[in-house]
Amino acid sequence: MISWDCGPAFPVSFTHRLQMPDFMPASKDLTIVMYRGAANRVVERFTVTDMVGKVCIVTGSNSGIGKETAAELAGMGATVVMVVRNRERGEAAMQEIIQRHPAAVLDLLIADLSIVSEIRRAAAEFKARYSRLDVLINNAGGVSSKRTLTPDGLEETFAINYIAPFLLTHELMDTLISSAPSRVIVVSSTAHTMGKVDLNDLQSENGFSSLRTYANAKLMSLMFTYELARRLRGTGVTVNALHPGLVASNFGKGSRIIRFFYRIARPFEISSRKGAETSVYLASSPEVEGMSGEYFYRCKPKKSSEASYDLGTQRSLWLATESILASIGIEIKEQTSSPVS
Repeated sequence: MISWDCGPAFPVSFTHRLQMPDFMPASKDLTIVMYRGAANRVVERFTVTDMVGKVCIVTGSNSGIGKETAAELAGMGATVVMVVRNRERGEAAMQEIIQRHPAAVLDLLIADLSIVSEIRRAAAEFKARYSRLDVLINNAGGVSSKRTLTPDGLEETFAINYIAPFLLTHELMDTLISSAPSRVIVVSSTAHTMGKVDLNDLQSENGFSSLRTYANAKLMSLMFTYELARRLRGTGVTVNALHPGLVASNFGKGSRIIRFFYRIARPFEISSRKGAETSVYLASSPEVEGMSGEYFYRCKPKKSSEASYDLGTQRSLWLATESILASIGIEIKEQTSSPVS
């Protein structure tokens, strides 16, 4: 079953559901045209894709928009590898998805993505099990209420929201390139508009605020998206980011300032299923085939903050990240097949 509703195309809420027939060939595109009123006015037209044969990774998929993203892609026929930190919660999420989609093909990888050795182990385990990767969705995120260091000596919010997608994508890049056309998707946040990149203090050593540190990390992840998209020109791998919307969840429950913000914003919150729609769209829609280096909201390209487009800072941030990883024994090798311009 496919459930798709990408924003306010018309005044009333709309969800279209269809069952892919058994005789449909893999990767068959269907165009759905919706009509309304006596005049049969076209109010919405979109294309959905059967994902049978596609292999997708969704990080942070035991709850929230990650779980909904995994469920929708599995319902479209994709093999979905769920990367989660807690096995018990991951297995429970898998069972929920199977109840919704009995034919779902799911796999589980256990990894704490705030720890670089676990990121590398998860990538190695994936490559031992699978020979291709069509979609990588870097969805996992989090925020610490106080400045906390990971076992690698990295600030925790910085590690999970920025280093994790940077390193996991790097570790899987050879498989993504060999599977092209393939897609990398980074779940960012409108919070990036409040962030800044201080190349002399990337890890909030000179003053920590949970909200500010989170915003900074989301800005970094967005700048990583743009820089990586340039570096991968000509490879067949596209890289895009998105803001899922203000999703009702337990996110940031350890931070008083973020809890306060969510209480104020509660009337504007959306469900996790609604928040997953743009991730699913970017993972599956033929409408974005070949599009790269974009930021999406409600399934449409949107301008991100002015600071996020600073080419000099993007490149400097990349080099600074390479240096941070090198300091803990990880070398980032260039894997592009065309010159960076």
